[in-house]
Amino acid sequence: MAGQGSSAAPQRGRGVVISDNWPGYSLDLFTYPQHYYGDLEYVLIPHGIIVDRTECLAKDIMQDIGDNNIVIFCVLKGGYKFCADLVEHIKTLSRNSERSIFMKVDFVRLKSYHNDQSTQDMQIIGGEDLSKLTGKSVLIVEDIIGTGRTMKALLNNIEKYKPKMIKVASLLVKRTSQPDGYRPDYYGFEIPNVFVVGYALDYNEHFRDLNVSAFSYKQDFFFSLLAP
Repeated sequence: MAGQGSSAAPQRGRGVVISDNWPGYSLDLFTYPQHYYGDLEYVLIPHGIIVDRTECLAKDIMQDIGDNNIVIFCVLKGGYKFCADLVEHIKTLSRNSERSIFMKVDFVRLKSYHNDQSTQDMQIIGGEDLSKLTGKSVLIVEDIIGTGRTMKALLNNIEKYKPKMIKVASLLVKRTSQPDGYRPDYYGFEIPNVFVVGYALDYNEHFRDLNVSAFSYKQDFFFSLLAP
């Protein structure tokens, strides 16, 4: 079933690869809230590029599953902005296409136990009764996928209810030191193994209001930030 790994992902759904030595863009080229001054080092992914990639992913999704009614699971909290933009692009394409698509959007949160070290006891919070997914087409929209273990656990949970198909779209895929061999069906960017925030991704609920990706050093660890 779709959504189980890189072999299932269509080539056109593969993301733009950002190398480990990518220097990024100077902050002087962008505006961002003054309360973040000193926290950002450079811009990793400008907002306009995110928008373009999201539109491309919407086209790929329409081409693959545009004749199906789809239940979209948006994984909160970080996935909401990417999901909203992706859905709007799909709606626009559907209005201007002979292939009409009906979408129902639902929201879920994932909770893992053992300090997030294990996904075996993952709990799905919110969303409709998963038993109602039987025979339906499902698109999971996530902000970022690292090792892939949490997503694979979610897929295994949903597959118990025998949906017609499952596809996964993620804005970002992180190159980690412990990859699990998983790649979503559609993703915008493959990024270095850094902590990413902004464009609804956060660090302790900060930086969700930033719209482009940047890189910063703070408190002896590295993380990426999104600035408008």
